[in-house]
Amino acid sequence: MNHFEIIKNARLSEKGTLQTEKYNQYTFIVDKRANKYEIKKAVEELFKVKVAKVNTMNVRGKLRRQYTTQAGKSPDWKKAIVTLKEGYKIVLT
Repeated sequence: MNHFEIIKNARLSEKGTLQTEKYNQYTFIVDKRANKYEIKKAVEELFKVKVAKVNTMNVRGKLRRQYTTQAGKSPDWKKAIVTLKEGYKIVLT
């Protein structure tokens, strides 16, 4: 996998913005097969920063039912919370 396949999307939310300001942490949606070392290397290469720590979690998709009696399910995904070393910052806007 290359770096663009590992890091799919940056997750921007109110909680994530507070994490960025207070703890220098950023949240990314990553490939389910990627491990912490691959995520760290991909973030360092793509954004030219130094990563201190990576936490990952698998998020289960929710059951959905819209305008029908048949139930569906949103897909499962993996979230990575990346903590950067002091003095580094990622501009996501």
